[in-house]
Amino acid sequence: MREGLEEAAALYDAAAEELEQAAKHCKTAARHFRDEEVPRGAAHAWAAFGHIRAAEESLEAQARTHARASNPNP
Repeated sequence: MREGLEEAAALYDAAAEELEQAAKHCKTAARHFRDEEVPRGAAHAWAAFGHIRAAEESLEAQARTHARASNPNP
């Protein structure tokens, strides 16, 4: 596989892993809020947001790579 494609695949793998972790934290936050454990729910909600931001960073890196290689005047 060409190096650039492997780099792209790795960035998407990283984003997917972060989003999977975010989903787990969201489910945990929901459970804590249902149990009226607000501080614990909030902690997991913030953790989910952190994982979402990390996923965005991976996707932004891919977008920057694409922007550098893209020809605006084909």
